[in-house]
Amino acid sequence: MRRTLVAAVAAAALLGGCSSGPGSTTTTIDITVKGSTVTPNGDKVAVPVGKQLTLHVTADKPGEIHVHSSPEHEFEYQAGTSDLHLTLDKPGVVEVESHTLDKTIVQLQAE
Repeated sequence: MRRTLVAAVAAAALLGGCSSGPGSTTTTIDITVKGSTVTPNGDKVAVPVGKQLTLHVTADKPGEIHVHSSPEHEFEYQAGTSDLHLTLDKPGVVEVESHTLDKTIVQLQAE
């Protein structure tokens, strides 16, 4: 249990803003798009099945994010800050990618 908690805290620190916890109904993952770079950059993050997930996007120009879930989700975002909401209904790994940059942003491990 302690090892799992330490891993979760380390993953949150690595992402610079993944928040969830007991009593929390939303997990938030911060995504920053600047020029041709995106962070996180392919990191794997555990997220709960059936709970709302928010992708908090800060970008210097408009773009599109594709979530390879079932069903799939495509989100457009504008320059500035956008919150994109979804819920993963099935366990497994779901890739989130930037169509604009042709890069994997994050791999969601739905548990």
